[in-house]
Amino acid sequence: MSFQQGLSGLNGAAKSLDVIGNNIANASTVGFKGSQAQFADVYANSLNGAGGNTAGIGSKLAAIAQQFTQGNVEASNNPLDIAINGGGFFRMTMGGVVQYTRNGQFSLDKEGYMVNAQGAKLTGYLTGSNGQILAGAPVPIKIDASDLKPVATSRVDTQMNLDSRAKVPVAMPFDANDPNSYNKQVPVDVYDTLGNAHVMSLFYVKSATPGQWDVYVASDGVEWQAQQVAAKAQGDTTAQTLRDKWVADSKAIPPVQATISADLAAYAAQAGNVVAAAAGAAGADATVQAAINAAALAAGGVVGSTPEDVDRAIAAAVKVPPVSVGHLNFDGNGQLVASASSALPLKFQMPVFPPSGANATLPVDIHFAGSTQYGAATAEKNPTTQDGYTSGHLQRFTAGPDGIILGQYSNGRSQALGQIVLANFENPNGLTSLGNNAWAETSASGTPSVGVPETGSLGVLQSSAVENSNVDLTAELVNMITAQRVYQANAQTIKTQDSVLQTLVNLR
Repeated sequence: MSFQQGLSGLNGAAKSLDVIGNNIANASTVGFKGSQAQFADVYANSLNGAGGNTAGIGSKLAAIAQQFTQGNVEASNNPLDIAINGGGFFRMTMGGVVQYTRNGQFSLDKEGYMVNAQGAKLTGYLTGSNGQILAGAPVPIKIDASDLKPVATSRVDTQMNLDSRAKVPVAMPFDANDPNSYNKQVPVDVYDTLGNAHVMSLFYVKSATPGQWDVYVASDGVEWQAQQVAAKAQGDTTAQTLRDKWVADSKAIPPVQATISADLAAYAAQAGNVVAAAAGAAGADATVQAAINAAALAAGGVVGSTPEDVDRAIAAAVKVPPVSVGHLNFDGNGQLVASASSALPLKFQMPVFPPSGANATLPVDIHFAGSTQYGAATAEKNPTTQDGYTSGHLQRFTAGPDGIILGQYSNGRSQALGQIVLANFENPNGLTSLGNNAWAETSASGTPSVGVPETGSLGVLQSSAVENSNVDLTAELVNMITAQRVYQANAQTIKTQDSVLQTLVNLR
C-alpha cells in the first residue's frame, strides 16, 4: 500500500490554497494579475515500459500561471495615474535594470522624473525645443516645468467675406479713429519678441475700383505709418544718448533737478526735430511739423516729466497721410485674384511703440487664403489667427490615449512634454515576477516589442485612472471551498490507507 497519492494530493491542495490566498490578498492591488495553479498527474514507469493497468502515484504542481487579462479601469483624482486599456506593459528602469509593470500609479520625484512607489522611472520619448517628439531609444521621462518662452508673431491668417454691395466710405482719407472712413475693422492680438501683447487692427476700405479693397493696419489703435513716424526718435543715436544721460543724472546722489530738467529739454528738442523731419518725409505739412516740435518742447519743460511723457506728447501730435499695406482684388465670381492684388501675403513691418525693450519692429505676413467678395455682410468666415504667444507657466499636464504627455500653460498654449512607450511580449507568462507588481524579461518570454500606445498589439492609455486587479473575488472564494474539499478528500484517502494497513498488522 502507498500513501504517495494522498500526500501528493495534500501538497497540491495546499499549493492551490496558497495561490488562491495570494490572489485574495491582492484583490485590491492596482495592476495585479491573478495566478492559477496548474497540476499534472504522475505515473511510475517500469524498466520494461508501463502497462495499461499501471496506477498513478499522485499529482504534482506543473506551473503557477499568471492570467494577464484586462482588469477594470477605475477613475482616480490623481492626474499622474495612468491605466492601460489593452495589451502591453509600462517600461520602467530602476538602477539601470529594465522592468515591466501594469501598475500606473505615478508621481514626480524631486528631479521631475515620473516614478512609481518603488522609485522606478517610467520611460518613453523626450521632446525637442518646439515640442516635437524625438523617437529613439526609450529614456526616463522627465517633466520640464520651465516657463514656455514667448514667440513673436510672424504670420496672421484671416479669411473674410467682403460685401460686394458695400459702398465706398463717405469720409476720405482713411482715419483709424473715424468709422466713416472704412467698411470693416478686424482686431487681432499679436506679440512682440518679449511676449508683450499688441492689438493689430486690419481695416478694409472699399475702393472706387470695382472688385478692389484697400487694406490698412493700425498698431495699438494708431495707423502704422503714423506709429512708424512717432517711433523714429528711438532709432536716433543722438536722442538715445541724451535719454541715457537723463537716466544717469536721475539716479545721481544727490539728484540735481536743474541738470535733470536740462537733460529732458535736450532730449525733447532732439526727439521733436527727428520726428518732425520724419513726418515731413511722410507727407506732413509745415503746420504738423511745427506742432510736433511744440508738443515736444512743452512736454520737456514740465518739471517731473520723463522721456516717456515726451514720447507720448510727440506721438499725439503726429498727423501724416495714411498708407495702405496693400489691396485685394476679386473677380466676377467673388474669388480672390492673387495676380491682380498686391503681392500676397501682404508683408509689412509693424512698429513696436512705445518702446518696451523688444525689437523695434515686428515683421508680419498677412494671409488672405479663402477670402471672397459675395453679396453678403462683411464678416470673418473663420476667426482670424496668428502664430505668436506670450510666456507661460506650466499649470498642469495629462497623458493622452497615444501616450503623449501634454502640458498646459498659463498663456493658454499646450505643448508635448514627452511620450510614454509600452512593451509587449510574445509569451507574457514567460516573464519572471520581481514583486511590487513588476516583471522582468526572460528567454521564455521573448524579447519585448516596444512602441507607442495604439499601435500593433499595444493598448491605449487613460489618464486619471488605474487598472484594478483582475482577481474575481467571488470565483476565488468558490475555488477556496473546492480546494478545501480536495484537501479533506486526500486526507481521507490517507486515513483509509492507514485503516487498511492497521487491519493487516492485526491479522493473526
